[in-house]
Amino acid sequence: MSRGSFVFTPTALRSLQLDEDMLERQKYKKQLASHHYNNYLLKKEARDRALLRPSTAQPAAVCQDVVVVNALYTGDLEAMQRLFPRGSTANLIIEPQQGGDMRWVATGEGLWSLSYEQELTTPLHITAGRGFTDCLRLLLQRGASVDLAPGGTTALHESCESCQPECTKLLLIHGANANAVSEDGLMPLHVCTSPESLECAKYLLQYGAAINGRTIDEDDSPLHVAARNGLPDHVDLYLRYGAFVDRQNDEGLTPLNAACSQPQELQALQHYFKVCQILLGAGADVHTMDQDKHHPLHMACKNANPDIVDLLLAHGACVNDMDYGGEAPMHNILKVVCYKVSHQPERIVRALLNHGSIRVWPGALPVVLKHCSMSPRTIEVLLNAYSYLKVTDTWVESVPSEAFQEHKEFFESIFSLTMTPRSLQHLARCRLRNFLDGRVYKVVPKLNLPTFIKNYLLLDYRGYIH
Repeated sequence: MSRGSFVFTPTALRSLQLDEDMLERQKYKKQLASHHYNNYLLKKEARDRALLRPSTAQPAAVCQDVVVVNALYTGDLEAMQRLFPRGSTANLIIEPQQGGDMRWVATGEGLWSLSYEQELTTPLHITAGRGFTDCLRLLLQRGASVDLAPGGTTALHESCESCQPECTKLLLIHGANANAVSEDGLMPLHVCTSPESLECAKYLLQYGAAINGRTIDEDDSPLHVAARNGLPDHVDLYLRYGAFVDRQNDEGLTPLNAACSQPQELQALQHYFKVCQILLGAGADVHTMDQDKHHPLHMACKNANPDIVDLLLAHGACVNDMDYGGEAPMHNILKVVCYKVSHQPERIVRALLNHGSIRVWPGALPVVLKHCSMSPRTIEVLLNAYSYLKVTDTWVESVPSEAFQEHKEFFESIFSLTMTPRSLQHLARCRLRNFLDGRVYKVVPKLNLPTFIKNYLLLDYRGYIH
């Protein structure tokens, strides 16, 4: 080893890594401060209301008094009136005795110690987050600093996140900054993520919240947040206040993309459908791609929301656009059928085929049969797009025994085609569909034919293959 070099011990390497982390944190704090300051200048209306605050604000003091803490957490107004008499300060920082996660903390001179991570809060945060409006009013009258954020968020963030509209209104009346940015780069509008937070969002906008304010990490607008959380009333409100309907975030997602890409439980399908309906009514573009070239239709198929798929197709979405992986919307729905049977995936496959979607390569049909076996209707729609099926023993082996037993009659109708051609009726349907190509959905409903024949041409379900 040369005289000008030395060995890095594990302790030295750890110290270097921690120094690097500290520099990254400082860089992030500078960026956050700049963002906060810019938004502060943009929206001064709420700050102008600071004239309502007491002019003799005192610096915050640390409080660990159990009696005070208990009164705050229980909303005991009578006790708080005794604890905070006129002339006293309510400008406190509540520091828990002990608790939270353990983390390494710099103690100076390059030394680090393992300590409890303290989640600092204030009386305003506690009362605002729990809806103790009278207690909150008392604290504000006693000079509590309305924008104090020792834990990284303001009391206004807390009241909005906890869906406490009266507390939100009270804080704003006393000059709370409607565009305050938390340590995580979120404004109060960004934490309005549930239906119950609608009134909070209304008050924020009335007091100057930036309707197109962006988050630090993902560059999301409030409209992105509302769309991602399936909040149609919030979406409608934000659009009326001038939200940009097609603004993209760091991942290239518009609010429409964000709504379509969010995993959706069965009970949430209609909420997301209403969100997309409102966005498209406001002019959202169905062709905007994210960084992976996913269109809204790709995402809606992946999350198996048939109503959104129908809506997107009605607004001109293309069924054969490919993403970076070379997959079309049809691939996305077929990959999730086994997990989304209750979402009626057969409706999506049917809609895509009626709009001219590419079909599965015939050699891959046994694989589809295996993964979609619990949704016979999906298989029926898919197989009825072919004029000829080469059914082999591989097909029989592909169907799990439990699925075969549950839908025996349907699968037997498929296997019976081993050496049998499709019916003449089906061949006539295929010929007409091939002639119409991607216009099937548009032309067939206009034909002067009985309804049951129209439905047959549009791949309606019969429960068997012929």
